Order: sequence, then structure tokens, then C-alpha cells
Amino acid sequence: MSKDYLDRAKLKMDSLTKPQESLGLLEVIAQRYAAIAEDMNPSVSRKVIFTFAGDHGVVEEGVSAFPKGVTIQMVMNMLAGGAAVNVFARHVGAKVVIVDIGVDHDFTSAQGLVINKVGYGTKNFTQGPAMTYEQALRSIRVGMDLADEYAKKGVDIIGTGEMGIGNTTPSSAILSVLSGLSAREVTDRGTGIDDGALQKKVDVIERGIQLNQPDPQDPIDVLARVGGFEIGGIAGLIIGCAFHRIPAVVDGFISTAGAMIAVALWPTINEYLFFSHLSSEAGHSKMLEQLGQRPILDLAMRLGEGTGAALAMSVIEAATKVMTEMATFASAGVNEGM
Repeated sequence: MSKDYLDRAKLKMDSLTKPQESLGLLEVIAQRYAAIAEDMNPSVSRKVIFTFAGDHGVVEEGVSAFPKGVTIQMVMNMLAGGAAVNVFARHVGAKVVIVDIGVDHDFTSAQGLVINKVGYGTKNFTQGPAMTYEQALRSIRVGMDLADEYAKKGVDIIGTGEMGIGNTTPSSAILSVLSGLSAREVTDRGTGIDDGALQKKVDVIERGIQLNQPDPQDPIDVLARVGGFEIGGIAGLIIGCAFHRIPAVVDGFISTAGAMIAVALWPTINEYLFFSHLSSEAGHSKMLEQLGQRPILDLAMRLGEGTGAALAMSVIEAATKVMTEMATFASAGVNEGM
């Protein structure tokens, strides 16, 4: 992120008709947005949310309250415009793009669907790596290519989202490996599993890490051994956004697992990210602590899909409009000593 633009954005914000820093975090959001885009009059009008969809072999271990077939059903619901992410995206004026990066199903072409499948779901990581190293790289490449494509289309801001039954399990595993925290500390109920299933989920993550021995110094290896295709896609999208200076809004727990992979690869990417909300999934606060980030919203949500990213886009847009539309002391003839 450009320090020069950050300083210029703060000077501009301080010149507006309000006491300095009276808009709190909204001022920080606007300043960071302008610095990322390297534009003192930035736009937030062209918004896109990418919802990456993939299945997970570890669902075989009973870690989810729903069967993996729900992934297919929810993708179809999103394509029909009936999911929560569609509702929130319409509310904030964002386009939703569903990316089949690893669903165990062959979809037919549809408006709003990108089919770029790395595999038909990951493998069960209690029996071996979730994917090959090459597949991990391919999943990241899918996200990077989408960022390239939409940068050429002139998109202003991009949000991340996901759909994949069982994907809180690999997300918890990634957090455990990269943070050094135990599986018990970072694992929660996901889709609403009971106490018995939660204990099983912790055991599954511990077994998977013990069996696969992912290298915390190699984020690609971590992704390959205990991750998911959609998590890799999100990591790649985030990397591509940073390269093109497109502000990226990270959704919740699973999306932040993707952000952790991206930041572990290139730490400066952290400067280009907005974290939309604090998920009620217990591990999410620990992810944000690891990244040194503060979420924009805290609404006790844990749905995923990109729902938090959509809502946070509205706040980000409001913050930037203060910078671009509010009068200055000089233009309004207001005494700066107000």
C-alpha cells in the first residue's frame, strides 16, 4: 500500500467539515481504500462477489450436520438468486459470480457461473493429503486469473465468499497449523453440529494433521494436505486483487483461511484487505488476531457465501463517499476550529 496516498488521504479527510477522527473507523476505511486504489476520489460502484464452491472428502467422517449433496443444491439456489448472498448483493448493488472450483457434480453452463474445476471434491485428509501440491497451485491460479479478468473489466472492489459442506473443518485445520494453536482451540460447530460431532470433528482435525504433517513454513503444502479447493481459490483471488490494487473484502471464517494462506505467502498482501465481519465461529477471532486485523462488522453471523462481504461493501462505500462528497472547511466557509 502506498504510504504517500495514505498520508494524502488523511490530509483530505482532516480537511472535511467535521472534527478530526470524529467518524472513527470510517475514516480509516476511507483512507486505506484510497491508498490501495491509489486514487483520491475512489469509486465503489462496480462491486463483484466471488463465491467459490467445492466439496470435501473429510465429510465422510461425520463432521457436518449436512450431507455434501447440499453443496450442489445451494449452488443451484445461488444461481437462481435465492440465497442470502444474492439478497445482500442486490441490496448493495453487487454482482455475484459462482465459481465451481471443486464440486462433486457437473453443472451445465448458466448465467453467473464459472466452471473451472480443479477436482471433484478434495480427498478425505484423515487418509492422506486433501489434494496434490499441483492441485493446490491450480486452485490458487483459478482465483488469480479471475482477479486478472475482472481488473481488465474495471471492477472497483471484490468480495470473497464460499459454499462447501464441511469446509469449516479444513479451515480449522489450516488455522491450527499456521498458528500453532490446538485443534480444540480453533474448532467450532460449523453448520450446527452437536457435542458428540464436535468432539469427532476435533479428533478428525488432529488425526489429519498428525497423518499429513503439513509444513507451516510452506503455505501451499498446508493447503494441499488439509485444505480445500475453494480456500485455494480465495487465496488466489486475494493475491490477484493485491497485484491489481483492487480492495478485497474478506468474508468470514473460511474466506479468512484463504486470506491466511495468501498472507503467509506474501505478508504485504495483508495491507490490501478489509475483513468484513467477525464470524461467531470460535476460530475466526483467532484468525483475525493472527493477522492483526479488525473486522468492520460484528453481527454474530456464520453463514459464509459472501454475505458479510456484501454488507461490509455498503459500509466501505459510505466511508469513501464521505471522502469524495463531503465539503471541506474551505469550500463551505466553516471555521476549522469547530
